[in-house]
Amino acid sequence: MSRIDYSVWDHIEVSDDEDDTHPNIDTPSLFRWRHQARVERMEDFQKRGEDMSKSLREARRKLAEAQKKVQELTISKTDDNKAELSKAQAEEKKLKKEEREWEKKVDDHNRDEKKMPWNVDTLSKDGFSKSIVNINPESAEETEEQKEQKHKTFVEKYEKEIKHFGMMRRWDDSQKYLSDNAHLVCEETANYLVIMCIDLEVEEKHALMEQVAHQTIVMQFILELAKSLKVDPRGCFRQFFAKIKTADQQYQDAFNDELESFKERVRGRAKIRIEKAMKEYEEEERQKRMGPGGLDPVEVYETLPAEMQKCFDEKDIGMLQEVISKMDPTEAKIHMKKCIESGLWVPNSRTDDGDEKEEDATYEEVKQEQEETKKE
Repeated sequence: MSRIDYSVWDHIEVSDDEDDTHPNIDTPSLFRWRHQARVERMEDFQKRGEDMSKSLREARRKLAEAQKKVQELTISKTDDNKAELSKAQAEEKKLKKEEREWEKKVDDHNRDEKKMPWNVDTLSKDGFSKSIVNINPESAEETEEQKEQKHKTFVEKYEKEIKHFGMMRRWDDSQKYLSDNAHLVCEETANYLVIMCIDLEVEEKHALMEQVAHQTIVMQFILELAKSLKVDPRGCFRQFFAKIKTADQQYQDAFNDELESFKERVRGRAKIRIEKAMKEYEEEERQKRMGPGGLDPVEVYETLPAEMQKCFDEKDIGMLQEVISKMDPTEAKIHMKKCIESGLWVPNSRTDDGDEKEEDATYEEVKQEQEETKKE
């Protein structure tokens, strides 16, 4: 178990054809990637420490052999072995230096280990490892459909209680509320709180989002602690509160770091959702504007020469006729075809008896619409 992971959101984003509030958001997955990365870093740190200790032991072994050799040569000192003794003493001096260097590296590593910030892994190993709690038996892996139905049923039944917990602020209040409502200590609650945070950020209720985010991290820390101890989370949430309320500044900083990381992920996800909604809205508006030939009048207007744009701005047919007469016939034909297909220009219609009916040409006021679209 480790500190909570949010970076995995980059790999499990909800697809474009899926609702962000889909009930089957697997909150534990939101934290698994960073958890794994932290575990790997801790294992790498531990391995480096073990390698240093091994190198130190090897240096000491070689030094002991060199010292023994120097002692033997000193006892049996003769003119013949002076050179060998001198060489052995130089080797001893070299090995003593290596020993001091490895001792320094091991000491530095041990100091770094003590400075490492506390996290849920530390919490589960330090002080809680001997707690007597109910062992959580291994359960069969749930299917996606089962998870979705379980989440939906749980939220329908306890949504009010979950929201109440999400709005709480004090450690003591949260602990008491969970003591009275232990059924809320579960992944379904964490799932709902994650979605609730994103919804609040989208609605620009930033202060409320930050409050609910705090409670989301509280719940996730409890769940991660339970996984580490392999117990039912309802049996260990009191241990979390006991630790967090008496933790030193270093542990508080670690908790706050997790909280800030989570809030950044929520802001990022909310931004993506807003951008997606805006694109969908713009596409809907674009479809509404489509002319009889399937072209967007705003887009066609922007491709017209400035002289033609002015004609449509002023709704001046005479000016338009004059501009067209001065243009290359092929180019003019292309532009007018696009104008008709987009609805910018409505040509004369015919009556039922086939006689041509003169009507004033109709122009769409796309200039105003274009400016409004840009503002949006």
